[in-house]
Amino acid sequence: FAASVADTYVSGQAAGSVDFTDQMVGTAPYVFAFVLGLAFLLLLVMFRSIVIPFKAIGLNLLSVGAAYGVLVMVFQWGWGISLLGSSPTGVIEPWLPMFLFAILFGLSMDYHMLLLNRIKEAYDEGYSNEESVSQGIRLTAGQITSAAAVMVGVFGTFALSRQIGLQQMGLGLGVAVLIDATIIRSVLLPASMKLLGDRNWYLPSWLEWLPDMSSSESGKERKFAPEAVPAMADD
Repeated sequence: FAASVADTYVSGQAAGSVDFTDQMVGTAPYVFAFVLGLAFLLLLVMFRSIVIPFKAIGLNLLSVGAAYGVLVMVFQWGWGISLLGSSPTGVIEPWLPMFLFAILFGLSMDYHMLLLNRIKEAYDEGYSNEESVSQGIRLTAGQITSAAAVMVGVFGTFALSRQIGLQQMGLGLGVAVLIDATIIRSVLLPASMKLLGDRNWYLPSWLEWLPDMSSSESGKERKFAPEAVPAMADD
């Protein structure tokens, strides 16, 4: 066709798959940048801290990265894939990385906001940083664990499907939620909060104009204070 002035096109399922994959790869950086940027701005306004957004994004990306790694190990390297009644495919569905990123980042941020809100409430009421972290974990551990258990069970049913796309989606979502609710929220987040101490809530002076979204004020009666134990009456 070199000497022809006619345009040449390739059609069919294979060509469509190539075009779809190219489009996903081309738009992925913009989607990632938009999601991360929006999350950063919302967390910055919500908690009035420059540290919390960076740490939240980093921890959430850990669970997403873990999901990607497990998918590669199982479906490309074949580790344990026989447990799913399947065989190595050598590839990951082209739509899956962006899909998992969007869904998992939203789910992870949901857990993160729930825990951080409780920690921030306690901190604003006068608790020390360590006490606030302890209160936040105590008040949210049951909710986070229960919600994660339900979602892992639901996503696990997709992993047992006979369709490779559903298997990859279910395994990726289930593993990420499990890691996020256990290692990330129960270990890494509290540990990082304790190590940074009051620096968790650092806000540069040039951002002091941000509105205060806190629902509590310093000096209020402590909402989370332990109940007093009545003294035993003398005989």
